[in-house]
Amino acid sequence: MSHVIEEPAYEVVQKLGKSVEIRRYTAYVVAEVLIAGPVDEAGNQAFPILAGYIFGKNKGERKFAMTAPVTQTSAPTKFAMTAPVTQSAAEGGRLVSFVLPKDVTLTTAPEPIDERVKLREVAGHTLAAIRYSGSWSQANDAEHLAELTAALGTAKLSWAGEPVVARYNGPWTPWFLRRNELWLQLP
Repeated sequence: MSHVIEEPAYEVVQKLGKSVEIRRYTAYVVAEVLIAGPVDEAGNQAFPILAGYIFGKNKGERKFAMTAPVTQTSAPTKFAMTAPVTQSAAEGGRLVSFVLPKDVTLTTAPEPIDERVKLREVAGHTLAAIRYSGSWSQANDAEHLAELTAALGTAKLSWAGEPVVARYNGPWTPWFLRRNELWLQLP
C-alpha cells in the first residue's frame, strides 16, 4: 500500500552519475521553528510544534494535509527568499521546516498560534540533491554529503551555504525503506 504525499514541484535539469540530481524548484511556503540543542533531537522536538500548526493550531483552525519533506539545517540557507528568516542559527540550534501544500501562500496561510512557528516563502531556486536510504544518523548523512560534494567537484559546480537534510518518511518507516536527501544550494 502506498500513500501519495505532496512535495514541492521541481524539474531535474541535470544528473551527475547515478545518485546526484541538479533540480530547479518552484516557490513554496514553509512553516518552521528554531530548536536549540543537539542535531539528533531537533526533529523530535520540532515535530509536535509544527504538526500542531498544520493540524489546526492556528488562527482559523485550518488543517493541512501532511507534505514532504521535513527539512533541517544548522543555518539559514541561502535559497532566494521573499521573506527573511526571522530566526537565525546565530542564536544556536537547528532550523526545522515543514513544506506546506502548494495551494498555500503567505497571504492565505493562517497565522500560527504558537509564536515559535514562523511562515516563510522560499522563492524558486536550484540545488544539488542526493537521495539515499537508511538510518537517520550523522554518519549516514556525512557519508552521502561527501559523495554529493565529490560529484559537484568533479562537475566543477560550486555551492553556497549549509547542507539541508530532507526527510520524506515518518519514524515508523523501517530504516531500509526511508527516503532521505541532502541538498546543497547552487548559485
